[in-house]
Amino acid sequence: MLPLATTGVPPAAADSLRDRVVLVTGATGGLGRATSLAAAAKGATVVLLGRKVRALEALYDDIEKQGGAQPAVYPMDLAGAQPRDFVDLVASIERECGRLDGIVHAAAHFDGLQPFDQQTPEEWARTQQVNVTAPFHLTQAAMPLMRNASDAAVVVVLDDPERTGKAFWGGYGVAKHALQGVASIVHEETERGPVRTHALLPGPMRTVLRRAAYYGEDTLMHPEPDFAANAVVWLLGADGAAMRGKTLDLR
Repeated sequence: MLPLATTGVPPAAADSLRDRVVLVTGATGGLGRATSLAAAAKGATVVLLGRKVRALEALYDDIEKQGGAQPAVYPMDLAGAQPRDFVDLVASIERECGRLDGIVHAAAHFDGLQPFDQQTPEEWARTQQVNVTAPFHLTQAAMPLMRNASDAAVVVVLDDPERTGKAFWGGYGVAKHALQGVASIVHEETERGPVRTHALLPGPMRTVLRRAAYYGEDTLMHPEPDFAANAVVWLLGADGAAMRGKTLDLR
């Protein structure tokens, strides 16, 4: 388990990600979209991975309007992706971008709160695939390319373990606990190399996933994902090395 750490997150320098290539999964979701925009604003070439082509194209256009490096779009449905698909993805990034300096595992799948005995095998399998298996295969496939960088970062996005370990969180709760384990193991095996691993534990955000989990809650009372996205960008940059092997707790 990566130890929790709370700290004031300073704003990343204007060019903190210049010349870096960053892959963001779930790029059109709440946190994924905010992270993609923030990383591009700090100079990164952002590879946008998601399953909705039109949403990816719209995000591409928004990033281009900001100026800076041209992003790349890579449509992929993580629910159906096989190990070979991630190898091909990394090969494409190497061919088109020449390097990979960061991965942000922001994609998430949540079927809603329900009793464990009502969750179908298909729902369970899809939830584990998107939330745990895909991040594992992608990180594994990307590691050789990321090791070529002098400084690279893997950032996994967690959910409140005190909440998701309770009744009705089902496969999603199990998956988020498992993802924390994956991050811890990857850190232990790479702690002396150029690739560092971080986890981010955001507070409540104004996202679709939050609305799905908390019926009747006024999500407008929560902030947009921008603050958490800025924390991700800080972790991706050189200053984030101080948080190597830790979970940045924003709650």
